[in-house]
Amino acid sequence: MKRNRRVKILATLGPASSDEAMIRKLHEAGADVFRINMSHTDHDSMRELVARIRRVEAAVDRPIGILADLQGPKLRVGKFADGKVDLKPGDIITLDNNPEPGDATRVYLPHPEILETVQPGHRLLIDDGKLQLRALSTTGTAIRCEVVAGTRISDKKGVSLPDTLLTSGALTDKDRRDLDAVLEAEVDWLALSFIQRPEDLAEARKLSRGRAGLLSKIEKPQAVERLDEIIELSDAIMVARGDLGVEMPLEQVPGIQKRITRAARRAGKPVVVATQMLESMITAPVPTRAEVSDVSIAVFEGADAIMLSAESAAGAYPVEAVQTMDRIAVEVEKDPLYPGIIFAQRPAAEATGADAVSLAARQIAETLQVATIVTYTSTGTTGLRTARERPQIPILALSPIEATARRLSLVWGLHCVVTDDASDMEDMVNRACRLAVQQGYARVGERVIVTAGVPLRTPGATNMIRIAYIGSDGLSAI
Repeated sequence: MKRNRRVKILATLGPASSDEAMIRKLHEAGADVFRINMSHTDHDSMRELVARIRRVEAAVDRPIGILADLQGPKLRVGKFADGKVDLKPGDIITLDNNPEPGDATRVYLPHPEILETVQPGHRLLIDDGKLQLRALSTTGTAIRCEVVAGTRISDKKGVSLPDTLLTSGALTDKDRRDLDAVLEAEVDWLALSFIQRPEDLAEARKLSRGRAGLLSKIEKPQAVERLDEIIELSDAIMVARGDLGVEMPLEQVPGIQKRITRAARRAGKPVVVATQMLESMITAPVPTRAEVSDVSIAVFEGADAIMLSAESAAGAYPVEAVQTMDRIAVEVEKDPLYPGIIFAQRPAAEATGADAVSLAARQIAETLQVATIVTYTSTGTTGLRTARERPQIPILALSPIEATARRLSLVWGLHCVVTDDASDMEDMVNRACRLAVQQGYARVGERVIVTAGVPLRTPGATNMIRIAYIGSDGLSAI
């Protein structure tokens, strides 16, 4: 199935989209990667969802990526004797380690790492910022706070800490169990929630051992401050605007989104823009005009993927939401301004052989206006470097490794095909020409650019460019 766009669509599965027929409809509507949210999915349900996606993958004969989103540390207050209390600005409330039900003066906070780390002056945001507290004093077992804004707090509401760097890691015991389960199910990407520092990736990297790509969700101010270090240690990045918009002033989020997107593009790492992109389509068959503009901005920025959350997981119009996102992306990429914006933001090539070859391939392809760039990639590195150039020419990524093709389904512009490895240079070029025709990216008489590493089957050794002319038999005529 040939897409008419470069940006990819990531759709979350849930109650509205968990059966096999619906998963296939979503893929045919435009979904390239499916997200399984482990906050709401047990292991048996996760395994069944993976099996259904793989059956759809076999039926459509296209690699489909699967992203498992780990919950991360969920910080919540305890319960109140009456279920809730009313407060007003200026009131004093203490968060402590006493498990007794709370009242208007105190409440249990079952997170010793918060009690030990928060300092006077730090902000504590309750229930997505509906109640804002400021720490006045701390003892290590209790935090005395003043209400700054908001009027109510109730049982088990979430706590956000925009000013506090917690000493605990990003993986909870639940995350470790989930991580083992999703790796056993052979998902392609692991999304890590509430990353604060580069060190938070270390445990997940050790446990995954390269069996899935690590996608860091940027949703805390501490992560934004150390963005470049986190990108360097990640395989992909997500602009998680939901929690980011709680912990940082809302008016700063658009600029941070652009900063993250451009930093990830410079590094050649896939970047996903997520949260509330078509939020109104949870209950309505069409989006708002503002939402259409929001999606289009992410596409204009050159994001690798745009994501649907509740719209496809629990909304009343999951297929329509994917179709709408697809139409917006297609239209943006046809806009006369799009190539110029993408070109203006294109990062300079790094001083490596792979980057030099990828840069040259793009320049040759655009100068000669060839039909497509065909790139052979075993580990995915060549595909990533080619996509980093954001060429105007379509990219056909060929890989003998199914897991690589699935993982690259998240990456801008790559149409991935699983094929047998080439036996020699002639076979490689002929295979590139034949598959370019079969996949609808070239016709007899047109030229293609082929990039690969020589000797063949040498990971990370992209060093060859070949211009091939497709003969009447569909093979290279040169």
